[in-house]
Formats: sequence, structure tokens, C-alpha cells
Amino acid sequence: MEKKLRNFNITGMLFILPAILIVILLLIYPIFSSIYFSLTTKNLIRPFYDFVWFENFKFVLTNPDFYKAFVNSIKWTFFSIVGQLFVGFSAALALNRIPRFTGIYRTLLIIPWAFPAIVIAFSWKYILNDVYGFLPNLLTQLGITSSNINFLANPDLVFIVVVLINIWFGAPLFMVNILSALKTIPSEQYEAAQMDGASPLQVFWHITIRHVRVVIGLLLVLRTIWIFNNFDILYLITGGGPSDNTTTLPIFAYKVGWGMKQLGVASAITVILLLFLLGICFLYFKLLDKWERDDR
Repeated sequence: MEKKLRNFNITGMLFILPAILIVILLLIYPIFSSIYFSLTTKNLIRPFYDFVWFENFKFVLTNPDFYKAFVNSIKWTFFSIVGQLFVGFSAALALNRIPRFTGIYRTLLIIPWAFPAIVIAFSWKYILNDVYGFLPNLLTQLGITSSNINFLANPDLVFIVVVLINIWFGAPLFMVNILSALKTIPSEQYEAAQMDGASPLQVFWHITIRHVRVVIGLLLVLRTIWIFNNFDILYLITGGGPSDNTTTLPIFAYKVGWGMKQLGVASAITVILLLFLLGICFLYFKLLDKWERDDR
């Protein structure tokens, strides 16, 4: 019996070993290597480095460029999530009321989420180009602008433009998941609320929101992590410019680590980023726990 149990455990371990190795290689190792290098003078050019302990953190936390990138990350994440939630929730409510062809509409609306980031980035760069781009030429032809506007080179417009692009890109994820949650709400609850004389606002708040808020909370957790860590779309569209107006912490860390070759300083930036996101996720999960206890 013991021999069979031992063989069973070995067989089970062999099955989960690939997953364990992937987690170690893709998650645990990068985290600990970043923490390790953040305490050193690691440079991509020099083969040798020394331990400086928390000097890199002191340098980062006294660097005004870090705080500018940090504020940009906060604004980038906040406005993107608010916009994606609003657009995605509105689309889900609309689709939930459409009796026919819902699958077709849902497929069409999820198209932005299906494209790779590089396709999204270069498509929008082409559309917004001030020489041959569709949008600047259209605005000029309609008489809205006197000449073609270079949206991605204008310091006053570029941040708004990239946030709108990110809202367009990420809203379908909210739409699909919230729509799935809306489909699970029993119609009897709406009928009972109408019979009791509840107003549309009361029905929306006490029935609709109550049933979908956990799904929304989980989406907020995931999207906060993804958007705050987002690098590809923003970097491919603007490169962090102009004048660092769209430089977020991931782009700032990339410029320090790969541009200036200061891997130790870049690692310190990523560790600070990790700690900040852990704190945000802790607050999110506390709120989710409260909602789940209220639903019991």
C-alpha cells in the first residue's frame, strides 16, 4: 500500500513539475533577481558590480524624473480604468437589453481586444499622423481645424489621446465579463422590485450593481496591475514623449536599465513598483472580501 502511494505521489509530482518550473522561471526568479540587483551597482556594460544596499532606492526616491513618471502612471491607470469601466459597463447594459444578434454585436465590439498591441499601436500612429493620417486630414477638411494637428507630438493633447486609445482597447474586456454577470441575474428580482414600486435607480443600485460588483472588483484588480505595468502600447505609440509627458514607471525603468545601462537602479524602480501594486491589490481584496461577506 505504501509503495503504491509513493508511486502515485511521484507520478503526480511529475505532472505538476512543468508548471512549477514555469512559475519559478517566469515569476519567482525575476522577482528575487530584481531585489538582488537593486542592492548592487549592476551595469549592463561592466561585468563586475558591488553591493551598495539601499543607495539605489535613495537615488530613485530623490530623483524628480521618478516622481514625474510615477504621477504619469497614476493618471494613466486611473483615467484608463475609469473610462474602460464606464464604456464597458454601458456597452454591457445595452447588449443585455438587445434581444437579437447579441453574439454578432459582442464579437464586433471585442475586436480591439483581439488585436496584438503592436498592431494597435502602429494602426493608431498611422491614423493620427499629421501628414497622411485619416483623422487630422478629416478634421481639416471638415473645417474643425485650420491645419493638420500632430496629436502625438502635442504636449497638451498626447496624454489625452493615448488614454482614449487605451480606453478603446480595454473596454471590451469589461464589457464581456460584466455582460456575463448580468446574464446570471434572475429576472424575478426585477419583477419583484417593480411590483414593490422601486425606482429605476434603486433597481440599478440594489440589484444590478449588487450582482456584478464582485466581477467588477476582480476586473479592477487585474486591469490596475496590467495598466500600471503596461509598456508596449504606450512605448510603441509615443516612446514616452514628448518631453516625457507619457513616460510611466515601466518606461522610465526601461530607459534607465536599457538606455543608461544602470540595471541596479532600474531594478530598484521595479521593486518600488512591485511594492506599490501589492499595497493597491491589498486594498482591493479587502474591499472584495467585504462585498462577499455582505452577499452571504
